[in-house]
Amino acid sequence: MTDTTSTSQADTARASELGAVARFLKATEIDTRMLGMVGALVVIWVGLHVLSGGLFLTPRNLWNLSVQTSAVAIMASGMVLVIVMRNIDLSVGSAEGVIGMVMGFAQVHFLVRFVGLELGNPWIWVLALAIGLALGLLIGAFQGFVIAYLEVPAFIVTLGGLLVWRGAAWWVTSGQTVAPLDATFQLMGGGPAGSIGATWSWAVGIVACLAVVFALFNGRRQRKRFRFPLRPIWAETLMGAVTCAIILGAVWVANSYPWPVGIVKRYAEANNITIPEGGLFIAHGIAIPVLMAVMVGIVMTFITNRTRFGRYVFAIGGNPEAANLAGINTRWVTMKVFMIMGVLATIAAAISSARLNSATNALGTLDELLVIAAAVIGGTSLAGGSGTVIGAMLGALLMQSLQSGMVLLGVDSPLQSIVVGAVLVIAVFLDTVYRKRV
Repeated sequence: MTDTTSTSQADTARASELGAVARFLKATEIDTRMLGMVGALVVIWVGLHVLSGGLFLTPRNLWNLSVQTSAVAIMASGMVLVIVMRNIDLSVGSAEGVIGMVMGFAQVHFLVRFVGLELGNPWIWVLALAIGLALGLLIGAFQGFVIAYLEVPAFIVTLGGLLVWRGAAWWVTSGQTVAPLDATFQLMGGGPAGSIGATWSWAVGIVACLAVVFALFNGRRQRKRFRFPLRPIWAETLMGAVTCAIILGAVWVANSYPWPVGIVKRYAEANNITIPEGGLFIAHGIAIPVLMAVMVGIVMTFITNRTRFGRYVFAIGGNPEAANLAGINTRWVTMKVFMIMGVLATIAAAISSARLNSATNALGTLDELLVIAAAVIGGTSLAGGSGTVIGAMLGALLMQSLQSGMVLLGVDSPLQSIVVGAVLVIAVFLDTVYRKRV
């Protein structure tokens, strides 16, 4: 009798705990899949930190990790729209490569020899980036036209693009590396000069926190206006506090990573600064490519959630036939999605080539797999109709964290590829299970 009573009490307590968790999730409206991904990321970070002997969760590694993630995260935000529409783009890595090579060639050869500009001219990086954006838009438009209007499957078109653009990247300079790039252009790659410093980083963090508070306040006002259910005040406060804590924590980490000693010494000599006995601490702050990735994420989130075009994309992915019958120009929407993907590939190419201070034929190799994996791990369903930009960007961070951690642990490159492939398969399996339960 006592055992039965104890078991009953334990079941009641467990049910009460589960009920409390369910009520908390309902009140805060947290996406359980997103929460699970964040939990997995925390577990991976802690595990890699322990296995690496305390090297992973250091300001230096986390700062480098953020820069390394930027290019893949930017392209993953566009891949969400592609996959949501039940398409795929296998050519983004090769497109990134050829666009990067063309921008490099424009800086080092074309604009110098034929236009008469010299390296260091403030127009060099602007014109090179404009040329890259035009090329990316053209590549996306061409592939989108063939897919949407000629009705060739996206898998075949982009698989062909993977080969064509990779060959074109080699053809631009016959396989030669183009270097060095314009100094201003290099700022998009990060580094001591490509960061905004401690003061501006704190300013950006404070502005971001104010934006979070405003967004929560405005969202609550809109819900009240249209008589939608309101979240409890404590839930709104908690969400705002946690988000601001994450933002300010990220800024603190970025400001904890100092410039290398050699660069500090040269900077001090150039500016007649006396280096104190304990050394001169100059913080990197937030890297410019990270700011670029954040801005792309905000813009893409706005496009997907707040525009008619975004709603059309998800409608087409959910049911293409119904969307067509509803009067949506599905072909034009499809073409625009691939044009956006081309523009994002250009931004990624600029960051990647600026980081290397060169344009190489290998730029973007296998990035298409990382981008697709990031989108799928971030919750974008290969069946179409569902996905989030922030989820894809978190997926990119997770993928890059695994790669960075394996490098710290001295894992061979082939084994790294095995781990990435296994993670992708597991993510698709979990998505299949989730969709069946829903």
